[in-house]
Amino acid sequence: MFGRRKKSGSAGDAADATGEAEQVDELGTDAEEGEARRVNLPPAPRPDGPWDVSEVSRPGEGRVDLGGLFVPGVEGMELRVEVAGDAIVAATVVLRDSAVQLQAFAAPKKEGIWGEVREEIASGITQQGGIIDEVEGPLGWELRAQVPVQLPDGTGGVQMVRFVGVDGPRWFLRGVISGQGAVQPQAAGLLEQIFRDTVVVRGEGPMAPRDPIVLKLPEDAQMVPEGVQQEEQEGSRFSGGMGQLQRGPEITEVR
Repeated sequence: MFGRRKKSGSAGDAADATGEAEQVDELGTDAEEGEARRVNLPPAPRPDGPWDVSEVSRPGEGRVDLGGLFVPGVEGMELRVEVAGDAIVAATVVLRDSAVQLQAFAAPKKEGIWGEVREEIASGITQQGGIIDEVEGPLGWELRAQVPVQLPDGTGGVQMVRFVGVDGPRWFLRGVISGQGAVQPQAAGLLEQIFRDTVVVRGEGPMAPRDPIVLKLPEDAQMVPEGVQQEEQEGSRFSGGMGQLQRGPEITEVR
């Protein structure tokens, strides 16, 4: 399902991919004066992906074309796009009770930024009372966070979130895994494969490091007004309404 909801486009914005968590970090903010910084190393090899568009002969085969990203399509998935202002800056794949948010950014030519990004995300979450564990997982170094959130009844709670990232040629891809995929390895496997099989299209134009790579809707996607009944939507690959997510007008893709 394609759904649009407002969010920031900064590379360090950690919004939950399932609509349960509040924003938990701001990558673009300056660190406190004198704080030690990680050394940004050159991007590491990516034998298992994610891929640059130059590395894939047919990026659109089995993937949804969102312009800056080609997102793998799998059975039963819902796909939402998220906007900052008028620009689409992220895509979230929802599978049952798990989700992964995908967001790509421009990066320097000769150095990766994931180490620095992890540090800034960890700092932001810790300042809000969360708990961070930095581990080497199936996708490389990642952050596993316990993020404080407000529950629907107004009480406080904690959400488990995984922040993963990979440095590519002049781009950086960040994933935020939430739901059961953040706590159960068996639920995360398909989300991790979606992250690995994503193709990034940075483009050749000049971009400042950490600028979001803007996405687009597929050509045959269209907005559907709230309240449209499911039986009226049948026959179109893209249909929608408020639905169970209750996040505003949505475009849904049924696979």
